[in-house]
Amino acid sequence: MVSLPSEGGVERSLLSWLDGVGWETHGLDGGRGAGVLDEAYERSNREVVYWNLLAEQVVALNDNVTEKNVDKFVSSLKRDLDVEHLMDGNRAFHRLLTKGKSFNIQRDDGASDTIYVDLIDHENPENNRFHAVNQFSVSRETTIRPDVTLFVNGIPLVTMELKSVAQDNDWHDAVSDLVAYEEDVPRLFVPGLFNVAADTMELRYGAVGAPREFYEPWNDAPEEFADDNATRQAIKALCNPATLLDLLKHFVFYEQQAGGDAKIVPRYMQYYAVNSILDRVAESEYDRGLIWHTQGSGKSFTMLYAAENLLSRPEVTRNPQVFIIVDTDKLNSQMRDQLANLSLEQWTEAESIDPLQRLIEEGSSQLVLTTIQKFEDVDPGVQGNDEVIVMSDEAHRFMEADLGSRLDAALPDCTHFGFTGTPVREGERHEDRNTFREFSPEGEDYLHRYTVKQGIDDGLILPVYFTLRHEMEWEIDEAGLDEEFEQEFRGMTTDQKREAIRENATARTLAELEPRVDRAVEEIDAHYDDHVAPNDWKGMVVTPSRRSAAMYGERLRQRRGDEEVEVLYTATKDDSDLIEQFHTDSEERDSIVKAFKQESNPKLLVVHNMLLTGFDAPILKTMYLDRNLKNHNLMQAIARTNRPAAGKENGEIVDFQGVFENIDEALDYDAETKAYAARDKDELYDDLVEQIERVMDIFDGIPKDDTQEATYDAVERVSTHPERREFKQQFRRLQNLYEAVAPDGRLVSEGIERDYKWLSRIHVAFKRTTSGEDDPEEEMREKTREIINDHVEIGEIKRDFPTYKLGEEFLEEVEGLDNPGVKASQIAHATREHLHPRENQNPRYKRLSERVTDIVERWHGEQIGDPEAVEALKSVEEEVLKVEKEADEQGMDAAEFAIYTHLTEETPETIESDEQAEAVAEEIVTQFRERVDRDYPGWRTNRQTIAEIERLLLDVLVVENDLGHLIRDNDEFVDAVRDYLVQNDG
Repeated sequence: MVSLPSEGGVERSLLSWLDGVGWETHGLDGGRGAGVLDEAYERSNREVVYWNLLAEQVVALNDNVTEKNVDKFVSSLKRDLDVEHLMDGNRAFHRLLTKGKSFNIQRDDGASDTIYVDLIDHENPENNRFHAVNQFSVSRETTIRPDVTLFVNGIPLVTMELKSVAQDNDWHDAVSDLVAYEEDVPRLFVPGLFNVAADTMELRYGAVGAPREFYEPWNDAPEEFADDNATRQAIKALCNPATLLDLLKHFVFYEQQAGGDAKIVPRYMQYYAVNSILDRVAESEYDRGLIWHTQGSGKSFTMLYAAENLLSRPEVTRNPQVFIIVDTDKLNSQMRDQLANLSLEQWTEAESIDPLQRLIEEGSSQLVLTTIQKFEDVDPGVQGNDEVIVMSDEAHRFMEADLGSRLDAALPDCTHFGFTGTPVREGERHEDRNTFREFSPEGEDYLHRYTVKQGIDDGLILPVYFTLRHEMEWEIDEAGLDEEFEQEFRGMTTDQKREAIRENATARTLAELEPRVDRAVEEIDAHYDDHVAPNDWKGMVVTPSRRSAAMYGERLRQRRGDEEVEVLYTATKDDSDLIEQFHTDSEERDSIVKAFKQESNPKLLVVHNMLLTGFDAPILKTMYLDRNLKNHNLMQAIARTNRPAAGKENGEIVDFQGVFENIDEALDYDAETKAYAARDKDELYDDLVEQIERVMDIFDGIPKDDTQEATYDAVERVSTHPERREFKQQFRRLQNLYEAVAPDGRLVSEGIERDYKWLSRIHVAFKRTTSGEDDPEEEMREKTREIINDHVEIGEIKRDFPTYKLGEEFLEEVEGLDNPGVKASQIAHATREHLHPRENQNPRYKRLSERVTDIVERWHGEQIGDPEAVEALKSVEEEVLKVEKEADEQGMDAAEFAIYTHLTEETPETIESDEQAEAVAEEIVTQFRERVDRDYPGWRTNRQTIAEIERLLLDVLVVENDLGHLIRDNDEFVDAVRDYLVQNDG
C-alpha cells in the first residue's frame, strides 16, 4: 500500500523523535493526541493550560501547597493569562516559570505567610511531566489547531506548525501560520518559550512574538543528538527536556524596543559557546579560551548570555565579578545601550580609570563594562575578587599597543575569554601577534567556533563576490619622466636615487595619482549606476589615505552631486585645502552614518580608517576597495557588505588593489575559514548554460514567442505541482548565476540573454498570477529588471580575472579528496605558507620557493599534468622538512646552518672546505650574540644593529679568516648573512 507524503507524516515523525528524547507523546497512531490529555484532565477547548495536571504537579513540587489550597492558587494563576499585550504577559509569566509565584497560605494558628510556589522544578527536571501532543485545539474569538504542542506540567511552552514540501508548502508558510496564531489567540502564547516552524526538509525556531525574519535554524548538536537527518537532529538537540528547561531558565532576554518589548532566545552557536565557557570556568583546569565566531553571528549577545549565566548560577561559580572589555568608545556605547535595554540586572559601567580601579578593589559580584584603554593606569595587585572572569571583544586587537599587559597586571588572577571573528596568526615567534597563542591553552585552537560557511548556510550573512579592477593600461612618457627626475634629483648618487624611489613610489603614492583616480572614479560611477543603484543599495569607497579619499570625494561629487557623496576621515589643524573641504566633527559623522543606513542620501561613502569595524548597514552592498588589506582587516571589510537585507542576494567588493589576485596571501587562514572559490568566468558561464537549459526544458513543447497563447500555456504549466516548485527553485538559481556572470559578451552572441529575458517575463507573469502581487518586478534584482544587452568593452581596466565568491556552496572538502588537481593546489598552498616567512632564513628555502613557483607555472601552463604536479610538489615539501632535520643532525642552530649552507652551496668557490665554512658560520653567530643588543623592540631594523653586524662580519671574515673577497667580490653576501642572523634571531 502506498501512502502519499503529507503534513501528517511529518507530524508523526516529529512526535516519534520527541518520544525518543523523553517526552510522553500522544498522536503517534495518527489520531488526535491532544484529545487523550483533554479527556484525562477535563480540559475545555477554551483553556490553554491543563489546569488539573498543573495542580497535581504544584502539590507534588511544593511542600506548602496542598489539595486544600491548590484551587485558590490555580485561580490566581489563571488571572496571569488575562493580559492586554502578549509580550507584557509573556515577560511576566516567564518570571513565574523561572522564579515562582508568590502565594499567601494560612498557618494552623490563623496567621498567614507569603511563599513562592514553583511551577517547574528546575533543579530536578525528572520531577516534571513532559507531554508532546498533536492537534491541540483552542477556541477563543477564533479556533486554532497547531500541529504539535509541548507541555511541561500542563503549561504550553512550545508551539509547532509543520508543512510538507510534497504538498508545495514549506517552513515559510508555517511561520506565517504561527504569526497568525499569535494574533488570533495570544492567550496560548503567554506562557510560551518559542515556536517551531518545520517542513519535510528544514526547521526554524523563533521566540514568542518574533517577526518572520527572526526564525532561525538550529544546526548543531552534542554528540548524543547528532544525526544525518538535519530536522531530526534539530528537534532532538533543541527540544529535549534538559535543553528546553535550560533555555527557559537561563537564556531568555527581554529587550526594550520602539513599539514594545521583544523576547530574545539564543542562536545555537551562542548557546553552545556559553555552555563551553561555563564548563571551562567550572572545571578550573584552564584560565582562558577563544570564541571564534564569524562577523554577524551575534558575539555581543553571546557575551551577555555568558555574563548572565555566570552571575546567576552558583553551581558554576559562587561570587564572580565579570568584565566585558571592548577597545573603542563606539563599541562601549553600543554595548551600554544594549545593556540598558535588556532584562539583565547586575551591571555597571566603569566610565574612567578611578571608578574602574575602585570596582576592581571592591570586587563585588556584578557585570562591569569598560574599555581596555582604561586599564592603562590601574594599579597592579589590587584585585579584590578571586573569581574574576574577563571577556574581551574583538580579541584580535586586544594585544595591540601592549594593552593586554596592562589588563594582566590589573587582574592577574582571572579567567580570560577572547571573542573574535577575525583572529590573527601572524607568526610563531613570541613577539608576533597571535590570537590563538594569547587565548588558547596549548593544544587547543579555540574553545568554540562558528565559521563563515555556517553563517552563510544559516542565512545570517551573505556570500560576497569580488571583481578585480586593479590593472590599468597606462600611457607613460618615459623619456620625459626620466628627464624630470634627473633634473629634480641631480645632486643624488645612483644608490640615493634608487632609495628615494623605493621610499616614495608606494601603493599610497600610486593611489593619489590624478590619472589613476580619474579612471577609477569613472569605473565606480558606471558600476554603481549599473549594479548598485537599480535596487537602491549603497556603496562605500575605501581609500589608503586622506588625500586619496578627498580626491575620490571631489570627483564623485562632480559626477553624482554633493548630496549623494560624503567623505569621512579624521581632521588635523594643518590640513591642505583639498583635505580640509571634507572636515567633519564627531556629531556630523554620526549624522552622516545614520542617514547612510536609511534609504535617503548619501548613496556613497568615501572613507579612510573609518567604518571598517563594528559598522552594520545592511543597505551597503558594494565596497570599492582601493586599500591593500589582509587577514583580519580584510575579513572585517568583507563583513561590512555581507549583512542580509530583504531582496539582497550577496555582497560585492570591487578590488582596485589586486588584493584578491593572490587570495591565499591576503587571507592567512585555514581552508574553511577562507571558504573562497576562485572560479574562472568560463566555469560560471558553463554552469549558467546548463542551468538555463534546465529551466527551458520545463517549457518543452511551448513556443518561445510573445503570443498570448505561449505565455498562457507557460504559466499554466508552472502553476501546479510539481512544475510550480521546480520553476521557483530553478529560476532562483538561474538568477544568481546570471548575476555572477554578467557582463559577458557571450550572453548576447550565444542567445543566453534572449532565453533569460523570455524566462524572466514568464516569471513575472507567474508571480503576478499565483501571488496576486501588484508589482512583482520590484523583487527582481538589478540584472533581472534590466537585461544588459552590451556591457563588455575593452577599456583601460583589465577585466578577464576570475570571480571570487565567499562561501561557495559547491566547494569540495580538501581532506581525503581523490582529485589530484585539488591536491596539487592544496600542497602548493601549504608549502608556500611554510616557505614564505622563511625565505630569508636559509638560501635553500628561497630555492625551494622558486621551485614551487616553477612547478605551479608549468602545471597551470599544462606542461605537466595534475598527478605529476602532485608528486613534484610533494618532493619539495619533503625537502623543506629536511632543512630543519639536517641542521639538527649537524648540531647547528638555524642561523649557523643558513650561513654554512650559503658558503657551501651558494659560494663554494670562495672557501677552502666545509670545515672552514662551519667554523666561520659558528664564529659569526657567536660574535652576533655577544655584540648585538637584542633586548629592545625594533632592534632588527635599527641602524646600530645593521652597522654592528657589518663590523663583526669585517672582523670575522677579513681580520680573522682572510676572506675579504667574500665582501669585496659579492655585494649580496653581507645582506644575505644579515638576513640570516636577524630572521633566525641569532
